Amino acid sequence: MHQNTLRVSVVSYINSLPFIYGLENYTGPKAFSIEKDIPSVCAQKLLDGSIDVGLVPVAILPLLHQPQLLTKYCIGADGEVGSVLLLSEVPLEEIKTVLLDFHSRTSVQLVQVLFREHWKQTPTWKAAEADFISHIKGTTAAVVIGDRTFELKNRFAYSYDLAQAWKKFTGLPFVFAAWVANKKLTDEQLDHFNAAIEYGISNIQEVINQLNQQKIPGLNASQYLTENIQYNFDDQKRQGLQLFLNYLQSY
Repeated sequence: MHQNTLRVSVVSYINSLPFIYGLENYTGPKAFSIEKDIPSVCAQKLLDGSIDVGLVPVAILPLLHQPQLLTKYCIGADGEVGSVLLLSEVPLEEIKTVLLDFHSRTSVQLVQVLFREHWKQTPTWKAAEADFISHIKGTTAAVVIGDRTFELKNRFAYSYDLAQAWKKFTGLPFVFAAWVANKKLTDEQLDHFNAAIEYGISNIQEVINQLNQQKIPGLNASQYLTENIQYNFDDQKRQGLQLFLNYLQSY
């Protein structure tokens, strides 16, 4: 690997496919090596320095020494996101225990903020095992994130969308993941990386076409990638992100 090659970890979810498309199809210098991970692993790799840039859960930002937020893009939502859910057999006020998806860092923090500040409840939190979906029963609910949610959202009597709940609570969008570097990048590295990400977002219809051919159960690719997921890292999302980080720092 060339010493100037950026080691990049990207989340291996459908909502990251436009970014992956850009990184893999960018016609400029191939200045990056790509690893595909679940969010919690992506986060850990950036924390331990085994990658240079990651599409990481924003909950780890306070843990990084000098995090640099890169690009004009993020994984965000302004209302319903469709793939970060609290699933339950009973209504919110009857939930006693919440299983926390091991894929996640940001979403498991978000659900705790919502229970404390918005729903005013104090359930018991439990780290989820690999087969935790089968343990959603009675008064035990679970936070489930990512592609698994498309088939699951209609399987349970109650499905609470966490980005929608955050919007109702704060009036602001929510940012789940952002492009973050753990070291200072050169101008050349930044230019190529930003151009690759931009290329992916500008070709989002190509990603949607590929997904439509796969016929993934429960997924409306166009709605999900152009309405539910919002990629522009605008001022409103930055406000929402800062508010979320403020809540994390207050506990």
